Amino acid sequence: MNRIGRSIYVRILLWVFATLAVALGPFLFISNYYGTRVNHHIFDRLNNMQRDQAIEAYEAGGSSGLQENLRKLEKYFPGEHFLTDSAGRDLVTGGDHSALLAEARERGNGPPKRGSHLIFAKPSNDGRYWFFATAPPPFTPWSFLFYYVLIIGVVAALCWVLAASIGVPLRRLARTVERFGRGDLTARANMTRSDEIGQMARAFDVMGDRIGTLLTAERRLLRDISHELRSPLARLSFAAELLRTADDREAAAARIRKEIARLSVLVGSLLEMTRAEGDPESRKFEPIDLSGLLEGIAYDCRVEADAKRCRVELATSALQIAGDQELLRRAIENVVRNAIRYAPEGSAIQINAAPRDNSAIVTVRDYGPGVPGDSLSRIFTPFYRVDPSRDSSTGGVGLGLAIASRAISLHQGCISAANEQPGLLVTIELPLR
Repeated sequence: MNRIGRSIYVRILLWVFATLAVALGPFLFISNYYGTRVNHHIFDRLNNMQRDQAIEAYEAGGSSGLQENLRKLEKYFPGEHFLTDSAGRDLVTGGDHSALLAEARERGNGPPKRGSHLIFAKPSNDGRYWFFATAPPPFTPWSFLFYYVLIIGVVAALCWVLAASIGVPLRRLARTVERFGRGDLTARANMTRSDEIGQMARAFDVMGDRIGTLLTAERRLLRDISHELRSPLARLSFAAELLRTADDREAAAARIRKEIARLSVLVGSLLEMTRAEGDPESRKFEPIDLSGLLEGIAYDCRVEADAKRCRVELATSALQIAGDQELLRRAIENVVRNAIRYAPEGSAIQINAAPRDNSAIVTVRDYGPGVPGDSLSRIFTPFYRVDPSRDSSTGGVGLGLAIASRAISLHQGCISAANEQPGLLVTIELPLR
């Protein structure tokens, strides 16, 4: 995976450098071609103007007038300037430039050189005069080679940063995927980039959360099933053996039916708890009228309360939350049914709901024996029972409050319990919509 990241990194750099090379060649050619033509055109017209001015100064003022003209000319155009007759004699100093004149005639359009300078020679239209001017060589694309190299270096540095900004996070993401593939389900990219790489990293993190949740739920389910099914299966095996040898076969069959029913409750509760913490994408979060939801739960639970000669009292205000309605219904119903299970005959189970800050607070109170202080923090643990003997008397398997706790956590809420003397008060806090 790291080789892939490095390969992308190198490919980006190679493509950038290849693009620079391909662009630089035509640029130099065009600059040189048109630069030469422009330079020649400009110098040619400029020399024609200087020649005409020098001839006019000579014909109007003689050698002194020409000398004054050339002095002014050299003030603005550094270099040597002189005007000769058709034989090459300098019209100011009288010097002999016949050799230079002969060289200029031989070279035609190409200016002769004197050291590093070029000498431009221009004859008059009638051929009586020749004007000579020395000038440094004109600029060419190679004159700016240092600046070209500097610009290429800056562009290369910026491209290196670009390649690094793409290759480095890809390498980091590749290492995270490798860790996840080796079994580290906590491996996450945790990128804050807003581009496509950041989106890919966040998609991987979401996928990792979903896979981790599913695998954790599956492992917990297998562990819980293997742990909790031993005793019911052992009792069922004993009851089946007893059915074969017992005198009262009807009682033995009744015991088998009871154990089968309890196994069904256990398996159903395990599946419900696994569903509560399963794939987050499978849950449908929607607006929920919490007061209406509590009224439905209270109505459904009154049958059990009436059987125990208890009553369910509900006091709530209009509250709106967001979540999975069925999941929340089961969670709160488990708390209410647990309260009914341990409520004394003739007592009340009180359900209250009210807003507090940005949360909805739901409380469920019974007037039963409560829970020992050292067990308050453990009653939401799967399969925990305050008194194991209650299992046979109440039919519970120790999963109701655990299911409620996990469902509330999935809704970004919290659940807690406290003794009220008498009774137990369970408080559920859920964020308001």
